[in-house]
Amino acid sequence: MELWERVIQGDEVACARAISLVEDEREGYIELLKNLQPHTGSAVVLGFTGPPGAGKSTLVDKVAKSLRKKDKKVGIIAIDPTSPFTRGAILGDRIRMSDLNLDPGVFIRSMGTRGSLGGISKATQAGIKVLDAYGCEYILIETVGVGQSEIDIVNTADTVVMVMVPGLGDDIQAIKAGIMEIGDVFVVNKADNDRARKTRIEIEMMLDFNKNWEFRPPVSMAIASEGEGIEELVDNIFKHQDYLERSGKKEQRRFHRERIQVEQYVMTDLRDLVDEEIEKYEEKIRASVHGGSDPYTIGESIYSTIVRDEQ
Repeated sequence: MELWERVIQGDEVACARAISLVEDEREGYIELLKNLQPHTGSAVVLGFTGPPGAGKSTLVDKVAKSLRKKDKKVGIIAIDPTSPFTRGAILGDRIRMSDLNLDPGVFIRSMGTRGSLGGISKATQAGIKVLDAYGCEYILIETVGVGQSEIDIVNTADTVVMVMVPGLGDDIQAIKAGIMEIGDVFVVNKADNDRARKTRIEIEMMLDFNKNWEFRPPVSMAIASEGEGIEELVDNIFKHQDYLERSGKKEQRRFHRERIQVEQYVMTDLRDLVDEEIEKYEEKIRASVHGGSDPYTIGESIYSTIVRDEQ
């Protein structure tokens, strides 16, 4: 039996092997994804993002348990930072979810960023495909937590949960552009902190700047370590899912997600072509250091060569 056939039949070992195959981009991974594609599209993808130390892992753990109480099959992809020096990653987020490993209805996978910016791994989209075909009804993505530039999750998830905590900055922190603009649902974790209510008010003020919400992101409070506020958060996630279904926005988001994957696949091949051509121009590049050439003329030559060869 082929690996992809075992995945769609719910074989846990096959699912793990399939994710390893696509993550490492080993021979046959594209064919695997092609075979799995007709069996995808059912899973709801939830992205959890926010600053480091916000308690995303604990929150994901508790949300997964809540979904399991509703008899939902859950997949979790936890993204951990990869060292730019050793290329290694601790992959420690799943340690906080260790008791979920005993639940046969939960599949947990850690991934290193491997140099990808934006808070998620390059292989995240492919991992979602595998877990979707495997039969997960909900797939929870925990981003690495890199700050205000961590926005790739918006191109990945159906619903983005923005996890905030009190005491990370001044009053203006909550209304800064970038990461705060991508949340569909907000939750202030560690709500037992005295400044939590103030943080919630700041987020509400930020949301008030937009008077034309089709779906105004709800803001709730939670103490994930104690399991408090989890059901309200899950209810808010369900409300956003209902909105996506009613408005037709879910189809739009998923079309955009597929388009991003096509773009990434094409760009990978183009990047390989560019790298091959650049190697042929190393002497001219070296000469440009001393003014013997310039990067713009070299770039034009490389572009012209690639376009001519492809025609």
